[in-house]
Amino acid sequence: MNLINKKELKDCLKHLSGWIYKDGFLKKEICFNSYMDSIMFVNLIAQRAEELNHHPDLKISYCKIEVLFTSHDFGGVTHSCIKMAEKTETILSEFF
Repeated sequence: MNLINKKELKDCLKHLSGWIYKDGFLKKEICFNSYMDSIMFVNLIAQRAEELNHHPDLKISYCKIEVLFTSHDFGGVTHSCIKMAEKTETILSEFF
């Protein structure tokens, strides 16, 4: 698997609402209505990450989760990161 080039990444971000690219990571900050909703989201994304073997870095705050995808093996964003961001959006559709 290779890193996504800047043009392709820019095109992908057009279809990923609220996601940004910064410092080698694909990132999104999500605010939830309750702490338990945010924890439920973390558990759902963890299950999907295990299935696809591509795990996010997660920053957990009260009612707010920051999701970050990168390939530690390749040092940047790959197609697996994009796929997981898309799966994250599918999970989020259950909450909002």
